[in-house]
Amino acid sequence: MFIVDSLTRKFTTKQGTVCAVDRVSVTIERGEFVIIRGPSGSGKTTLLNILGGMLHPSSGTVIADGLDLFAIGNGARNRFRADNVGFVFQMFHLVPYLTVLENVILGAQRAGPDGKKNALALLDRLNLSARRDHKPADLSAGERQRTAMARALVNDPKIILADEPTGNLDPQNAADAMAYLAEFQSGGGTVVVVTHGTAADRNASRILSLEEGRLATAGEPLGEPS
Repeated sequence: MFIVDSLTRKFTTKQGTVCAVDRVSVTIERGEFVIIRGPSGSGKTTLLNILGGMLHPSSGTVIADGLDLFAIGNGARNRFRADNVGFVFQMFHLVPYLTVLENVILGAQRAGPDGKKNALALLDRLNLSARRDHKPADLSAGERQRTAMARALVNDPKIILADEPTGNLDPQNAADAMAYLAEFQSGGGTVVVVTHGTAADRNASRILSLEEGRLATAGEPLGEPS
């Protein structure tokens, strides 16, 4: 699904140049559930944003589903992202003045006339049908995360990229969020989760570790979750 070669991303700050991602090379196979772990500031989110085509690397290449992601124009890259990638964020990033249903439909722009139908089916599957007309401020943290999950899934993507998806959740809601991602993987999807915790470990097929922008270890397959 991803072939990453010598990927580097540098930022210029008042204090000088910071290398957030430093010569990372890794392959993520289709259908894997991969965790990228590391402390705050290790480059996890930067790497995830590059994989999703939202942040241009300073050097190196990303081949995503056979496509050289940064050798194509912005329009083609945006189309690839819309057609293939679903994002789940720690802070949910829901539009506050839209209802739950409207937030999910917002992610269904590529689904055409089936967008609302797909959104309603996902809300039912994620036990949110009774909350479809509520605004994000009226929801619990778990309900907001499930809404964000539905928005990520509504276009039937091939890849889910999740940035600390359980960081604002209690243990039960965190387990539920991981279960939804594991269900997506079991259907053939590819999941990449960045985190500094261990809540997703039992679902992972592989764990990668970032330290100061460098890939420190590449975990072996862990087998079936216990």
